[in-house]
Amino acid sequence: MASFNRSSIFLYMIVVFAYFCWQIITKKEKEMYVLLACAYFTGAEVFFRMTKAFIFYETGKYAIMWFSLMGIFFLGFKKNAFPYVLYLLLLLPGVMVSYDLIAYDTNFRTAVLFNLSGPISLSLASVFIFGRTITLNKFLNILDYIVYPLISMTIYVILYSPDIREIITNTASNSAVSGGYGPNQVATVLGLGVFILLTRLIIPYKNSLVQWTMMFFLVLMGYRALLTFSRGGVLVAVVMSVVFIIVIYFATSLKNKAKISLKMIGLVAVALAIWIFTVLQTGGLIENRYANQDALGREKDDVTTGRVDLLETEMDAFKESPILGVGVGRVKTYFEVELGIDLPSHNELSRMLSEHGLFGIFALLVLVFAPLITKINGRKNIYFYPFLLFWGLTIAHSSMRIAAPAFIYALCLLNLDYAPKKKPALHRK
Repeated sequence: MASFNRSSIFLYMIVVFAYFCWQIITKKEKEMYVLLACAYFTGAEVFFRMTKAFIFYETGKYAIMWFSLMGIFFLGFKKNAFPYVLYLLLLLPGVMVSYDLIAYDTNFRTAVLFNLSGPISLSLASVFIFGRTITLNKFLNILDYIVYPLISMTIYVILYSPDIREIITNTASNSAVSGGYGPNQVATVLGLGVFILLTRLIIPYKNSLVQWTMMFFLVLMGYRALLTFSRGGVLVAVVMSVVFIIVIYFATSLKNKAKISLKMIGLVAVALAIWIFTVLQTGGLIENRYANQDALGREKDDVTTGRVDLLETEMDAFKESPILGVGVGRVKTYFEVELGIDLPSHNELSRMLSEHGLFGIFALLVLVFAPLITKINGRKNIYFYPFLLFWGLTIAHSSMRIAAPAFIYALCLLNLDYAPKKKPALHRK
């Protein structure tokens, strides 16, 4: 439908939003529907953006804020979630600095809310989720709701893209094979989809037809993620997968270890086949891309594709105002003056330092240590470390431009019940 009539997806987005609002209001399992709603919009955000199916550009993040607020309104939140309230409060000084320097008009809204929508959605989702326990099966259902729109996006990207051999002529990231949208963000969400489906290789679906269908899309997503020529999302997915395999390998029985080992051998073989096929499809250019070479095979000077220059500029801004920072959204001005480029920050970590100063450092420390303390205190979640890594690594190369890092971070705060209580047997006289 999207490939023939993009405007129809906007109507679909409105219907989906209304559907989840209705379910949250009317159903008893409000907690689950809040999580499913946030999960779906996390997976669908980039698809909605590439098809222009949004009211505001940050609609995905605003949706997560709204659904989290609905959950907090109906179900409340744990008092131990105060670190994420503190995290938001630590960002206020940077907003006040911006308010004094930027006129309160459209520029203020786009400059400030564009940079704060990610942190606010992370804070609200974390406040709602913190301290909650759900069963593993429900958690896997939430992950499915992230994957479903990613499957639709993958199909759309394939239908939308022209002939690959005609448009790939160099090793730069390519929007033409990314649904006409930013390859960095497309690769990030496809990499997340690859990771989620890889975990379902280890924790399979009960229905064999569903299992094989999902494994097919695992291969397809991996292939399309490589074709974006954006390395960040792919490499993050690889790191997450390795960590998850290690965690579950040492947490399972000897019998399951043997099964996992066999599956990993098959996975490596399939991954090599995808890589070889992609190399052939791109005439070897994808190999050059990951080797940091140009189309002629010459070594590039900067493996970070300009991100080091951005980082140095942000550090200069931090030195200029180390306490309060230069103000939310103002580091973009430094890029224009110092580097002559009109770009937002690519690194949320350095942006927090430059725009929020010392308060930004404290805010980052809260985000790092709050989940680690919950883990030390006995919170069970086999996805904890991969999800925390996804947040940290993604915001380091793509900032918080999409909702995925915020919601995935919040999900690592869930406590998983691996052995839910069975219903008591009914005894008849």
